[in-house]
Amino acid sequence: MGRTYFVEEAVGQYLSDLSTTLKPYVTGLLIGQCSPQRDYVIRAVRTPPKEEQNEDISPSKLASVDEEWITTHASQVSRMLPGGLLVLGVFIIATPELSKESQNALRKLIFSVEKSLTKRRLWKPAEGEVSDRAALQICSATKKVVCRTYDVQDPKSSAKPADWKYQSALSASWLALDCTVNVNIHIPLLATSPNHDLERNTKNGLNRWSKQIEDSVFLINGHVKDDDTELLEGQKKLRGNTQSSTQFSDVKVLTQLSQGSSHRSTATVQVCSGSINLKGAVKCRAYVHNNKPKVKEAIQALKRDIINTLSDRCEILFEDLIINEGPHKKNFEREYHVLPQRLFVPVAGSSVMLSDYKFGDEATGEIQERFVEMLDQSVQAEDIQVAEEINT
Repeated sequence: MGRTYFVEEAVGQYLSDLSTTLKPYVTGLLIGQCSPQRDYVIRAVRTPPKEEQNEDISPSKLASVDEEWITTHASQVSRMLPGGLLVLGVFIIATPELSKESQNALRKLIFSVEKSLTKRRLWKPAEGEVSDRAALQICSATKKVVCRTYDVQDPKSSAKPADWKYQSALSASWLALDCTVNVNIHIPLLATSPNHDLERNTKNGLNRWSKQIEDSVFLINGHVKDDDTELLEGQKKLRGNTQSSTQFSDVKVLTQLSQGSSHRSTATVQVCSGSINLKGAVKCRAYVHNNKPKVKEAIQALKRDIINTLSDRCEILFEDLIINEGPHKKNFEREYHVLPQRLFVPVAGSSVMLSDYKFGDEATGEIQERFVEMLDQSVQAEDIQVAEEINT
C-alpha cells in the first residue's frame, strides 16, 4: 500500500496558478507533516528565481535544474517551519515533452534536499519514523497529477505510487503546543582547537545540550502523559465549535540536573582558552494534526522545535558575523551578541503559523521581503507577532 497525502485545497489552487506560467518547468517544495497513518501537505512553495537568471530558461531541458539553488532554498525554508512541519517533498510542473525527464529530476532533488537538511539537524530520526518523501509531477498542459514516494533512508529506493487527495480546511483546527525554555549553556573553547573555531565549538556544545532536551520530561497542561495516549484525551469537551481556532497546550520542560547514582561519571580536564555562554529564554512551538494525535508525536515535534530554534539562530548569527565582519576576525575579547528574536506569521485559512527570526535593527520590510522570496507569501506588517524579548 502506498502512502496517502491529504492536501490543503489552497495548495491545489496555488499549483494550478503556477502551471499557467509559460516556462518549460517550475520546481518547488511541499511543506507539511508526516504521521504513521497519513501525511498532510499544507503549503507548496515555488523555487525563487535567481537574480541573474533570465526570465526564460534557455535550455528547455531539465538538465538545467539548479540542484544547489533548490537545496539552499529548502534549508532556508526549513528554518521558517515550527515544530511538526517539514519539507516533505518536491514538485515539478513541466510541459508534456519533459514528463519523462521529470521523474529522474525529482528523484535526484528529493535525495539532495534530504541530505542537505539532515546535515544541519542536531537530532536523530526516531525508530520507525516515516522516511518516505513525495515527488509530485504535474503536466502543465493536461494538469494531470502524478504523486510517488521515495524512501530517503534507502539510496537505492525506487518510486512507489501514492494517493494525492485535496481536502478543505485541512489545518484549520490543528493543535499547538507552546513552551518557553530558559537556556544557560556553557561551552568551553579548547586551547587546542584550531583558530578558535567558534562555529564548530558552538555546534558541539549544542549537540550535548540537545541530548539533554531529548531526555527531558514534558508536562502538558501540568500533567505527565503516557506516550501512547491521545493528546486530546480528557479535553474533548472543551473543543465545542471552535473549528477554525487553535487549541493551545501549555508545556513545561523539566531537564535532569544530574545523572542518577547508577551512572558513573568520568571527569576530564582540558585546557581551555575561553568559553561561549548562551543565555536567555526562547519561545518554542509545535503543531500537530487533529486526527487523534498521540502524545509522543506532539512531544517529539516540540523537542525538535526547541533544538532547531537555538541551532538555527546560532547559524544565522554566524552567517551575519561573516557578512559584517569577515571570516578572519581574530579579536576574541569578551563580546556580547544578541541572537535574533523569533516571530510568527499566520497562514491564511489555517491555525498553523510560520516562523522567522529578526535582528533588533532589522526593518519590518526586510521580513516581509523574506516571506515573499522564501515562502511566496505576502505578509501584512500587523500580522507579524514577535514572540520574545530582546534578551536571548
